[in-house]
Amino acid sequence: MTDAYQLVQSHYGDIAKKTITNPAQDGEKNIAMAFGYSEEDLLSLPGKTNLGLSCGNPMAYANVKLGETVVDLGSGGGIDVFLAARKVGPTGKAIGIDMTKDMIDLATKNAKASGLFNASFIEASITAIPQPDSSVDCIISNCVINLVPAKDKGLVFYEIARLLKPGGRLAISDILARKELPQSIVDNMALYVGCIAGASQVAEYKEYLRQAGFQDILLVDTEADLNLYKESSYLQQSTCCTPSSYSKNTETESASVDYNEWAGSFQIYAVKPSV
Repeated sequence: MTDAYQLVQSHYGDIAKKTITNPAQDGEKNIAMAFGYSEEDLLSLPGKTNLGLSCGNPMAYANVKLGETVVDLGSGGGIDVFLAARKVGPTGKAIGIDMTKDMIDLATKNAKASGLFNASFIEASITAIPQPDSSVDCIISNCVINLVPAKDKGLVFYEIARLLKPGGRLAISDILARKELPQSIVDNMALYVGCIAGASQVAEYKEYLRQAGFQDILLVDTEADLNLYKESSYLQQSTCCTPSSYSKNTETESASVDYNEWAGSFQIYAVKPSV
């Protein structure tokens, strides 16, 4: 199997490049609004920020306050970073982390267009973030942790716990499996980069959080329609990944899958203990 990290970088790097020439699509707006963004949210963003890659709106329940430091894991074009930057104000900071250089370049251009000088972006893996211990008030993430291979997923939550201040919180939108995924889905590369095949079971996700020391853990199935991803002009492109295991056949097979049968969009909230 092609290395999952390389596959994801290739796919999402290609998406970032295509934003240069792709006009805005109704599909991306429809996806964002279906997963919790308002039209006001979207109108406040630079034109190449909403890529239709969200599975929720973590800023809607992150309870971000003025002056806080917020870190977004897997920040893409910067949609949640810019919304956070407005919430925290000039005395706060909103920092995006993404392992794909092309996405970092896109988000940095978007930051200049936004005029938000408290928004910044760092190229790094979300399992090893170059930020100090106990330096962050809130960590958000949007449809990204499912892309981390199972062997490394636990590292993400330990890293979140390391970064958060005592009493700090996480607010994550992610895709989780509603039942055990069949091997035909797990091995489908189009469904992997499309955020379905790498989804953890709900019980597994809770255990990752528990082992990392979090409390007040809450996972809520939003029951949003994941089949909307099939409208995305970005997620349904075979040209974005070219390994032999990712072909027209796997893309055709993925289009026939009812995403809602196997997975759901979940809101995840937890708190790092104060002591």
